[in-house]
Amino acid sequence: MVAACAKEQPPVAAETPAVEPARIDAQRLSGHVRILASDAFQGRAPGTPGEEKTVAYLIEQFEAIGIEPGGPDGNWTQTVPMIHTLLNEEGSLRISHGGDSYPLRQPADIEISTVRSDPALVVDKAPMVFVGYGVSAPERDWDDFGDIDLGGKIALFLVNDPDFAAAADEPVAGRFGNRRMTYYGRWTYKFEEAARRGALGALVIHETEAAGYGWSVASSSPGENYALANAEAQPVAMQGWIHGDAAARLLADAGHDLAQLRVAARDPDFEAFELEDTGFSADFQVQVREFDSENVLGLLPGSTYPDEILMAAAHWDSYGQGAPDDQGRTVRPGANDDALGTAGVLELARVLEAGPPLERSVLFALWTAEESGLLGSLAYADNPVYPLATTVANFTLDILQTAGLARDVILVGEGQSELEDDLARLAATQDRVVTPENLPENGLFYRADHFSMARGGVPVLLLMAIAGGNDLVEGGRAAGNQWVADYVGNCYHQTCDAWDPDWNLAGVVQDIELFQLLIEDLGNSRRWPEWKAGSEFKAVRDASSAARQ
Repeated sequence: MVAACAKEQPPVAAETPAVEPARIDAQRLSGHVRILASDAFQGRAPGTPGEEKTVAYLIEQFEAIGIEPGGPDGNWTQTVPMIHTLLNEEGSLRISHGGDSYPLRQPADIEISTVRSDPALVVDKAPMVFVGYGVSAPERDWDDFGDIDLGGKIALFLVNDPDFAAAADEPVAGRFGNRRMTYYGRWTYKFEEAARRGALGALVIHETEAAGYGWSVASSSPGENYALANAEAQPVAMQGWIHGDAAARLLADAGHDLAQLRVAARDPDFEAFELEDTGFSADFQVQVREFDSENVLGLLPGSTYPDEILMAAAHWDSYGQGAPDDQGRTVRPGANDDALGTAGVLELARVLEAGPPLERSVLFALWTAEESGLLGSLAYADNPVYPLATTVANFTLDILQTAGLARDVILVGEGQSELEDDLARLAATQDRVVTPENLPENGLFYRADHFSMARGGVPVLLLMAIAGGNDLVEGGRAAGNQWVADYVGNCYHQTCDAWDPDWNLAGVVQDIELFQLLIEDLGNSRRWPEWKAGSEFKAVRDASSAARQ
């Protein structure tokens, strides 16, 4: 008799271990910065071998992550035609008054450059006009120019807005932003206004508190500049900054006191005037080079609404190489500004690609030439690969604090858009609160690449650590303010903005994860964030509302 066989049991399936979701990783961030800020990348200036290395590295990283090319015609890049200008060091600068004259030293007394493609910059005793703050704002009932003719003259501006230093009982108080700089306070607006009025040149009188940075920053690239090669508006022939002491001297020679003029220019009845018998002369040969720079664009297509775009952005460029510092270093590596932001965009791409698909698309944009006037992002906004009308929001990373965990996140540009409400809601999930910038006079809302998108109507958020000190877990607000003071006072745009293996990137991870939450939230939403009432960008966005129906 054959024994009965035992019934065969089905095999037991092995348990699949839970897969941890991808997270923003501090070591990866540090690794990217270590490479991008190394001497081999030569300070990542546009149009240099440093750009070639940078662009190649960024494309390599996007390919390894597995996202798609996001540029025109299936390319990884968007070409940005540019010109680079450099004044010959043997040139001369002079101020004349009556029969006397004296030289100005670049960059000790003045920092000038040109963004025209002319082979020479020659100014022969051009009259100088003091234009106060140089603001023409009909909506605020303010006009500094009156009937003055700036044709062929040098316009001399005060920095910031007319009410920046005003007392509460002055008529100008609150007419602009009080301590919060408006676009009228930015040097870019002042150069643009001078050009619109036919000025030959424009100089802004430097003042550390009103500018938001010291003379070492304002004069960090003497004689050198970049511009878009296809710009429609004709810029002034000469532009730059003049040191406060040098300005005070030339004004005194013309019979005026700079401190008194600052007060007079805050009066609504102030009008620009020509400095008596005062001339400005410059004589330089100009090296002009035309070249193509590149924005690097990667795309994570949305599963359901691929034509609706969320944008995570930073700028890859820095200041290249300059004069040796006291240690002999010539490379200005831009480790925090903005290799760290660039690393953050790479990490966002990696984590979002590894996670559940989003219904909307995400464009990862790494801009060229931010340090030269937001040129890469401006070129994109003027010729967008994806329509701005259906770009949901822009999230920009540009300088992140490296001093550890924070109890808050700093909001730049309070009162602009509904994204601020989203920021507060999602920051709460990190047990953090939103703190408005405590250095609004620095005008940071108008100083980073998100501004190019805002001008095109796209709601924006900027994380920029120099907007004010965080409330740090270790050391509180005082430690956060000290970090800002140390960075801006010592290393901003300088050779010491270098990679540091001892950075505490826990707070950087917090901030990038917060942007991740915002992108995921909007990426699976049908909501279109709006500009708030009173924002100067609301009308632009409203004009394209039909595209979002």
